[in-house]
Amino acid sequence: MSLLDDRLTLARQLIPIARAAGAIELKYYQSGTEVIGKADGSPVTIADQEAETLITQELARLVPHIPLVGEEATAADSIPDISAGRFFLVDPLDGTKEFITGGGDFTVNIALLENFHPVMGVVYAPVSDVLWYGACGAEGAGLAFVQSAGAKGDCALDKPMRVRAAPAEGLTVVASKRHGDPEALQDFLAPYKVRETISRSSSLKFCVIAEGQADLYPRLGPTSEWDTAAGEAILTAAGGRVTQLDGSPMAYGKKDRKFLNGHFVARAA
Repeated sequence: MSLLDDRLTLARQLIPIARAAGAIELKYYQSGTEVIGKADGSPVTIADQEAETLITQELARLVPHIPLVGEEATAADSIPDISAGRFFLVDPLDGTKEFITGGGDFTVNIALLENFHPVMGVVYAPVSDVLWYGACGAEGAGLAFVQSAGAKGDCALDKPMRVRAAPAEGLTVVASKRHGDPEALQDFLAPYKVRETISRSSSLKFCVIAEGQADLYPRLGPTSEWDTAAGEAILTAAGGRVTQLDGSPMAYGKKDRKFLNGHFVARAA
């Protein structure tokens, strides 16, 4: 079995875990939940915490030898030794503000990193019941798939994904619903032929590019590593790429920077 096959097998083992975390979030999404302020001022809910607890417990049972960096555990200063470069990055509820305000664009993100680089990712959107996953092999080749609503985790129904070539009529740009600087975005896009700009929250911005529905996602505002790792792995597996604005690879495992990312751009090609 190839390295790519091994990573895809693990991704498929994570699908029921992501779906179970999503089920927790849907319960609170429908009934409401208390919002708690973290030390950095960002919001967190019981749904975030319970989903991360479930994911942490299930990954410890499935692959106990791989450490896990979770958003909520990190906020509580619980960070394992990741010096070997192989670890999970987990955002149990990416898009908490969207969740709190009743929007549906929130996701469960689980990524595996090797040598501090995302090589496998799972992203699940509980409200739409759509799940994306992908993995890359040793030579950079990858495979990515989407499970449509109603698939219930049946991998036999998975649809392969691939990024599209740039449309002659212009690019579709994905922008954040709740973050960003419109003037900075306009300046960044000046050299490009843009047909339209669409707004999405959470890791869905990576996924729509991976599915061939959009072409470019410039992020000119703050994010954390658990916001981007799963989406980057999926997009890379689908033939796209994510870089910092200077073209260099994204850096992960930045404990000294509290796992914060710099500005970046995700693109189909």
